[in-house]
Amino acid sequence: MPDADRREMQEKGFLNHMADKEQRPLPGRISRAGKLPQPEKKLQEAVCVLLVELCERFTFFGIVCNMILFCTVKLGYRSYQAAIVNMCFVGTSTLTPVLVGWLAEYLVGRTKLVCICMFLHFLGTALLPVVSFPFEDVYIDRRHILHALPKREQKIVFYFALLTASLGIGGIRAIVCPLSAYSLEDCGPKELLSFFNWFHWLVNLNSAVVFVSISYIQQSVARNLGFLIPFVSGLMAMITIHMVRGEMIYKPKTDSSLLTTFGVIFSALKTCCVRYRYFSTGVTDWLDHAKENHGGQYSETQVEGTKSLARLFPLFAFQVLYRTCIMQIPSGYYLQTMNSNLHFSGFVLPVAAMNVISIVPLLILVPILECINSWLFSSKDTGHSPTIYIVVGHLSAALSVMVAGFSEIHRKHFPQVEQTLSEEVLLVSSMPCFHLAPQYILLGVAEALVTPSCSLLSFRLVPERMRGISMHFLALFNGAGCFMGALFVQTAHAGTQGNWFPHLLHEGKLERFFFFLASLMMVNTLGFWTIAHRYVNLHQDCTNEFRGSLPGEKLLKHEKAIKHYNAVLESSPILSPVEKT
Repeated sequence: MPDADRREMQEKGFLNHMADKEQRPLPGRISRAGKLPQPEKKLQEAVCVLLVELCERFTFFGIVCNMILFCTVKLGYRSYQAAIVNMCFVGTSTLTPVLVGWLAEYLVGRTKLVCICMFLHFLGTALLPVVSFPFEDVYIDRRHILHALPKREQKIVFYFALLTASLGIGGIRAIVCPLSAYSLEDCGPKELLSFFNWFHWLVNLNSAVVFVSISYIQQSVARNLGFLIPFVSGLMAMITIHMVRGEMIYKPKTDSSLLTTFGVIFSALKTCCVRYRYFSTGVTDWLDHAKENHGGQYSETQVEGTKSLARLFPLFAFQVLYRTCIMQIPSGYYLQTMNSNLHFSGFVLPVAAMNVISIVPLLILVPILECINSWLFSSKDTGHSPTIYIVVGHLSAALSVMVAGFSEIHRKHFPQVEQTLSEEVLLVSSMPCFHLAPQYILLGVAEALVTPSCSLLSFRLVPERMRGISMHFLALFNGAGCFMGALFVQTAHAGTQGNWFPHLLHEGKLERFFFFLASLMMVNTLGFWTIAHRYVNLHQDCTNEFRGSLPGEKLLKHEKAIKHYNAVLESSPILSPVEKT
């Protein structure tokens, strides 16, 4: 018996070591498994990471906030083309952290790649002023020395700048500011939800400052020099990264990857199709076909991790259309505001400043939600899950797009007036832009409810070793929502010959596009409501469930069962002494 117990303890220790091994730090960084850094150093590290995060968001929102106005007025794009460009840039910036994270892990190396991404970020933000700077206004000896770039070269430089900036943004988000930088491994559901709430609160506070300040500078004070502000912000972020580079570059765990997850899925599909066609199957889950003992190519550890992640795929899928609705703020809603009366008490409001109306509800709701969550999570038996927040948020997004359709009909009833934007005279509706406030408020409420809750579920409902992969998949589906929005705009414009998404809003039926999107979002909300019960239990220990399915853990369970059976035989009064021997 003592030998068996000793063997059992050794096997347990080995499994715990394999499941919970500490991440290896880069050279120059104090190991988490060894001596912990001083509180001052940890505070400095957290402040620097947060500062870089805010600077990067400042750059991102500074580029996005008036891109449609720049594309339509300066580059001569149609309204639907400008909306597509804006949504594609947002989608690319959402997907690049996944790509850069994979490159850092397997091809280039994190330290080298972060330098490359900083250079790309600098290059992209530096090229944007080249596109927008008014060269024709430069004089030497009363003569024009520099002239504006031709339209073709201007568009090429513009697209190249957007691409390089999005790659740089992806590198900063993936390498310098991953979630592992905030040490969330030991947090419970309440602490995680609180973190995501306040994190998105800070991001949106930063975006509110950007939308008010930069949009006004770009549109009114120095319309073309506004792109210099993202450049300065990006430069500040890169200096911050350089100052504390050794403390901010993390080395995540490498025992799981996107390639492994995709490989498990494709291997299971391939084996499942072959088995279904030629043989009978006896597995309980289709992903089990990828296991080595079922004819696949992957270990049971890798397959079980993918199975835990696959539970979240329905959640991710229902976020795609929601993200398409959110993308109406920098596209359809922006065009509505741009074609409304922006004059307020003798002052011309920036178009992008209306976005602040969608941010205000989030800034107000987060403290209220914190109080509600503290009360709901006070009892562990309540079974509280943020899925109800997601359902209500999806419903709010659907109502927002529906209200946008009615607002568009209401906007056309007002007579048209001339309005000057970026020194261009446009014919717009005389309806005050504040009549569009309800649709912005409803989308702001949706963001306050949905985004932190989805982040919590994606992070909490998978084992610790799969959390980074889970957040990558959430980013993939969010990026897909941005590109789906661009596809909807292109399809609506081409399919209706510009009627559903017109260049001049008073000549088309933009409200039909909004009503169509709202109907899809209502169906999407009902669909998620039917599966929301799958994500109710936030207190389940996914790590223990995952480890309990491994072969070693199963062997230990069988040995315990045999010991228990022997103990019953020895102590049973029913058996005679002859039977016991």
